[in-house]
Amino acid sequence: MDVDTRLLRYFAAVAQEENLTRAAERLFVSQPALTKQIRQLEAQLGVELFTRSRAGMALTEPGRALADGVPGLLADWELVLRETRSAAARAARVLRVGFLASAANELTPQIIAAFVRRRPGWRVDMRQSPWSDPTAGLGDGDVDAALLRLPFPGQDELRVEVLLTEARCVVLPSAHPLAGRDEIPFRELWDEPFVAAPPETGPWQEYWLAADEREGRPARIGTVTENPDEWLNAIANGYGIALAPESAARFYPRPGIVYRAVTGVSPSSVGIAWAPSADTNPVIQDFVRCCLDNRPPHPTRRDGPRGSAHG
Repeated sequence: MDVDTRLLRYFAAVAQEENLTRAAERLFVSQPALTKQIRQLEAQLGVELFTRSRAGMALTEPGRALADGVPGLLADWELVLRETRSAAARAARVLRVGFLASAANELTPQIIAAFVRRRPGWRVDMRQSPWSDPTAGLGDGDVDAALLRLPFPGQDELRVEVLLTEARCVVLPSAHPLAGRDEIPFRELWDEPFVAAPPETGPWQEYWLAADEREGRPARIGTVTENPDEWLNAIANGYGIALAPESAARFYPRPGIVYRAVTGVSPSSVGIAWAPSADTNPVIQDFVRCCLDNRPPHPTRRDGPRGSAHG
């Protein structure tokens, strides 16, 4: 019998969390989709894997037997898959680097140039991911390394080095009553609708809503978007406002929106991330070294959007 490894990953997450909601957030999928996948796995195997109750998801005896074997099986498969993809990239002399939006910033051309000097004949393939995958393909082994916004879900399972840190700002429709201000306390924005990342991203969505800096007041979500273009259009069309790194004012100028400094929220960092299994990969480590060697002299960036208006 052939079973999709994705179903086994979903099963393992539910078995570990004993809760569908937490497992769905960890996997970046919706709870109904996760429920459907678990039922599909049970149907394929012909056994009931969980006892469902209001308290959560408890493993049955067959479920415990599967849970004992699945982690090792998935680890072996992930290692084989990662090595296969890496071998193909090495044969083509291509380094696959994922990124999210402005995480690939002004430093990126310098980093790539330094890498090519260190590895003549190699090419860096930059791959942008939607916000629904905050690891930009690194978690699934689709890339060799990634330039990411910190923090992100699954960060503790990867190697991460911070490259720069910058303040967050607020992005507003140009007609917003607060758009004429140079600086806005975050407290004044608590009741505004926000344009948010997909709910399946869990902690990632919460971070960009500054959920921990609202003193318990829940965030209002005006709409959900998957990528920068959708995000900018939603803000310009008045569906909500958003927090962003200050550098977004340079990367994403757009008619109908303004970027303003905001106080009362923590900064955002950009990091280079890679899998622990790549610690001994000389090509990936060369790229990491190039990232670290080209960090700005002052890791905290304050060149923010004061006075930036694109309306």
